Amino acid sequence: MASKNKNWEYAPSLESTEHITLKKRYDLFINGKWVKSASNKYFKSINPNDEKVIAEISHANQRDVNRAIEAARNAYTKVWSKMPANERGKYIYRIARLMQERSRELAVIESLDAGKPIRESRDIDIPLACNHFFYYAGWADKLDYAFPNRQISPLGVAGQIIPWNFPILMAAWKIAPALATGNTVVLKPAETTSLSALKLAEIIQDSGLPEGVVNIITGYGDTGAAIVNHPDVNKIAFTGSTGVGKIIQKSIAGSEKKATLELGGKSANIIFDDAPLDQAVEGIVNGIFFNQGHVCCAGSRLFVQEGISEKVIRKLKHRMKSLVVGNPLDKNTDVGAINSKEQLDIINKYIKIGKKEGAEIHQSACSLPSKGYFCPPTIFTNVAQSSVIVQEEIFGPVLTIQTFRTVDEVIQKANNTPYGLAAGVWTDKGSRIFNLTTKLKAGVVWANTYNKFDPSSPFGGYKESGFGREGGLHGLSAYLKLT
Repeated sequence: MASKNKNWEYAPSLESTEHITLKKRYDLFINGKWVKSASNKYFKSINPNDEKVIAEISHANQRDVNRAIEAARNAYTKVWSKMPANERGKYIYRIARLMQERSRELAVIESLDAGKPIRESRDIDIPLACNHFFYYAGWADKLDYAFPNRQISPLGVAGQIIPWNFPILMAAWKIAPALATGNTVVLKPAETTSLSALKLAEIIQDSGLPEGVVNIITGYGDTGAAIVNHPDVNKIAFTGSTGVGKIIQKSIAGSEKKATLELGGKSANIIFDDAPLDQAVEGIVNGIFFNQGHVCCAGSRLFVQEGISEKVIRKLKHRMKSLVVGNPLDKNTDVGAINSKEQLDIINKYIKIGKKEGAEIHQSACSLPSKGYFCPPTIFTNVAQSSVIVQEEIFGPVLTIQTFRTVDEVIQKANNTPYGLAAGVWTDKGSRIFNLTTKLKAGVVWANTYNKFDPSSPFGGYKESGFGREGGLHGLSAYLKLT
């Protein structure tokens, strides 16, 4: 008879890579064609699981940015803005269908390049990305109903810059509403996760979308800066760090460029003593560990009502024992690889700071792979409200835990941060939920769940988490002149 204490190991269940097609070298997608960069420079895209090179990516310089924006302007002036709205919707719908057909390939590429578990890429990222294109395809010829009694017109050329944590989803969030409202696009993915965006470029090419309507160029921060500062760009949509967001805001100040900025977060997850505790613990794990903490709205600050704190922490530590850290392509994996060595170094720096500040640390007792960029799920208890690890965004699987006694106390603590992106509330009382949603300074507040997204729901933050909304009708208005 097996021992009750035996830790059973799962047999590996690796997702196949035989069905995916990746080039050894990727150029820029400009004006409907693949073109070499003027810089003739390439950088490597690294698999964070095994540190092997997946492909070489082209580094666009100022001349390349000029070419892409010129192509977008020509397409806007001559084709896209003049096309009947229902025809634009058909193209967007076709992109969504092609993405669905190639969803398995997109999911594997996303996990290879970004390090996220295949279950997340397959079940969340790709379906949500498809749904955003479907959703906005439906709105393309209904803008008069979305904004009744208003004069509406597109902005023109949209420059879009997306982060490495949700590459294909962020691309969909930005491209789909821009196209639905009649704008053309120049998009730059993060340098460490360019592959799924480049695969999307192949899908866009296969969809027959008119040349120049969507241009996808790759590079580092200098490429993004060239897009932001280009005089012929009408709109900047950026998702990324607060520091870069502030630079962008200064760069476009005084210009007529419209902007939406979705920046950092240090979101609070609040558990009251009447909450369904097992459900809440699973929600905490989902909000910070399953995605390696790589969600800007990750519930990285946990507040537990004092009377149940020991019980919740005990349950959380027990749940952490069963988390599988490892190969992102293994369907058993709960916590995949950190996207890059640089990001892993940042996370480890904050863990050292937490120890130095005197917080109590508990890490999952899992064995980490010998190669690749991995961090065990980590919780800190006995932390002060002023602690660095409580106040600053870590962007990794690191959770701080504090206790509270009253509703007013937890509202004050939850709001005591420069950020205001998201929050979670776990309680059995609907009145308490409605009370907190009016007082928590967060763009999104989830009740008895966490990290749930829908194309029809707007997403965005307050304070240093940025401004503007993506998703829903709000996502349309961000790309329109409304008079």
